[in-house]
Parts: sequence; structure tokens; C-alpha cells
Amino acid sequence: MEAIHLSSEKRVACLYRVSTMGQVDKDDIPMQKRSCREFIIHNEWSLVKEYYEKGVSGFKKSAKNRDVLCQIQRDAEQGLFDVLLVFMFDRLGRKEDETPFILEWFTKKGIEVWSVKEGQRKIENHVDRLINYISFWQSSGESIKTSIRVGEKHKQMAENGEYTGGKPPYGYKLTKSGKINKKGKELYQLEIEPSEADIIRKIFNLVYEESYGGNRIAKYLNEKNIPSKTGKKWGAGVVNYILRNPIYKGYYSWGKSSSKSGNTVKQQKDNWIIANEKDESLAIISESVWDKVQAIRESRSPKKK
Repeated sequence: MEAIHLSSEKRVACLYRVSTMGQVDKDDIPMQKRSCREFIIHNEWSLVKEYYEKGVSGFKKSAKNRDVLCQIQRDAEQGLFDVLLVFMFDRLGRKEDETPFILEWFTKKGIEVWSVKEGQRKIENHVDRLINYISFWQSSGESIKTSIRVGEKHKQMAENGEYTGGKPPYGYKLTKSGKINKKGKELYQLEIEPSEADIIRKIFNLVYEESYGGNRIAKYLNEKNIPSKTGKKWGAGVVNYILRNPIYKGYYSWGKSSSKSGNTVKQQKDNWIIANEKDESLAIISESVWDKVQAIRESRSPKKK
């Protein structure tokens, strides 16, 4: 962190946040930093600390689960700064039932909360609280509409048998498709990674032939020192996610899980979006084996009311 030392008594801490890791590569954080530093110089304040939240959704993730925000609050209680500055107030968060109270928490601690684009946000009376709630309610609404648009786009892509983006599942790698989207960006597609595909076949066979469960398979993979996609130890959750993913029999899918308040929730199969047609080039497991594995696993699952 590079400090700016000026004559003013006001000490400033800056929060820079982007919702996705893709935004990190698009100069979003440097832009926020540049704007905030220029704002500080203009007001003759002093920059004492900068906080970075990379790939953290202020709409999906609750404040209590945002490690950086919690650190900012701890530092505020220690009296390390007088002003919390953000590029725009939605960097604090986008949850209308939570973010206004985050802002009020700082003001009650004697911290001024400023935005480069929107000025100072105060909580001095009922009208201030109402204005803040409406502002963050509008921000939350924009996030919901964006989420719906993205969801519909991914739904259509999955139904059409198109890659919806993100990190490739275990067993696959990304290659350039040769197609260009409307923004002039080249699109990627999935391609089987042979060495990982062998592990996928082994995982399915351990269920199909040995009737292994997720925990036992994870233990087996760790004992054999087989690396996971991230290089970390295998866990039952990752194994179970693989075993239920239709991509391994050649079908793109979307909506197998959803995120609410930072928590991932597994969705019922009836809610999944499955491609209308099979992509033979992506099939690692035969449909008969994949279906049989599902039947084995479902026969062992406790019935839910």
C-alpha cells in the first residue's frame, strides 16, 4: 500500500471491490483506485489504508461473510481512519436489507462515508435513513435484473449445447472456438483433457462396479496422490458434484446449484436446464453407465418428505 501524506487531519481508508474475477483483469480496480486517490488529493486528505475485494459479490454474499469488510470494521473500531471512501456506494454492498445498516454502523462509529461519484452519505435523521434505504433498494433491484438477464442467457446457451463460461469441469480444458461474439471477443469451448478423463472414468467405475460413496472415493483419490483441479485435497462434495454432472455423458447443463447470501444451494434435478442434444465429442462416460450411477446413488439417499 502506497500512502499519501498531506496536511489535512482527515485520514482516509479506501475500499475497492469487483464482483467477478473477470473484472480484475479489465482494469476495474485500478480505475477505482485512481479515482479515489484523485478525490483524496482534491480534498487535501491523507490516504492511510487501501482494501481490496476481488471477485466478491455485494449482492450474493452477506456482509458477515466478507472478510475484507469485517477487517475494515475492526480497523474502524481501532480508530485507524476517519473517512471510508469508495468509488460508488454499491461497492459497500447491494443488499437493501443489509447495506444501509453497514453504512449506519460506520457513521455511528464516527466514520464519514464518502463516494467519489455520490458525495457523502449521512445518517442524521429518519429522512436520511429513508433515502439510504431507497438508494440501496434500487441498487439491489439492478442486481436482480442483471442476474435474471444473465440467467436467461445461460439457460438458452445450455439448451443450445453451448459453453456457458467459467472454469472448465474436471476432465476438460478450454480451447478457442474460432467464434467471435458481438463484443468482438473470441469464445472458448470445452475439450476433453485425456489424463483427467481417465480419472473421471475411474470415479464413475468405483460407483458402478464397487458401489463406492463420495467420501470413500475422495479418500481413494487422496491416497493415490491424484491431484484435483485446484491442487487441493479431494472432498466428498467435489466428487458428488462430478458424479451428478451431465457433461460427462455429453450434455451441457446449467442451474445445478444457486448462490444465495454467499451460500451455494444444490438444486433438484427437475430444475436443471439440460442441452436438447448430446455433444459426442464431450462424452467421457456412456449414457448407460451415467444413468446407472445415478440410480445407485439415489437408491442409497434417504427419502425426503
